[in-house]
Amino acid sequence: MPLPSAASRSKLHTRQIVIEGYRRDDGLWDIEGHLVDTKTYGFANIDRGQVEAGEPLHEMWLRLTIDETYVVRDVEASTDAAPFNLCPVITPIFKELIGLSVGPGWQRAVRERVGGVKGCTHHVEMLGPLATVAFQTIRRDASQNAGPPGTENGERPRILDTCHALASDGPVVKRDLPQFYTGAK
Repeated sequence: MPLPSAASRSKLHTRQIVIEGYRRDDGLWDIEGHLVDTKTYGFANIDRGQVEAGEPLHEMWLRLTIDETYVVRDVEASTDAAPFNLCPVITPIFKELIGLSVGPGWQRAVRERVGGVKGCTHHVEMLGPLATVAFQTIRRDASQNAGPPGTENGERPRILDTCHALASDGPVVKRDLPQFYTGAK
């Protein structure tokens, strides 16, 4: 169901973020993000001269290569458009994420390594959704594993208690993963 009708307004800014997950032939996964910011009007920019309406103010790419245990094996970052000439020089810092595990503590570790003045706000913003897409991408074949990752070993799935629907004491877990249900029996 779409949002209710809005008040009369004029569109000024669009941010598009596309994130895609890939299974690589070498057994790893690539999770790739692309962010583009555009304005509906042109404006002067000290470093670029003029940024025209519809021309990207920001255009950035980020790729995490991860293994089946969600450990980051490689990172590639690039900046094709930014408001400052200095922006692209920071992209190599994202290699600092290599070795981190996508899961609990991910956002905190990202902020510690590449947050604030250590990195680029827009690349860092993509890392949350990239982590979510990693979990949605790395799945064993349904015939091998009917449940979330980890259940084949009897381990508590990482996905539990990450949202309202997957609360360990809720009806979905009671129905689909009763061995991990913590609510009233």
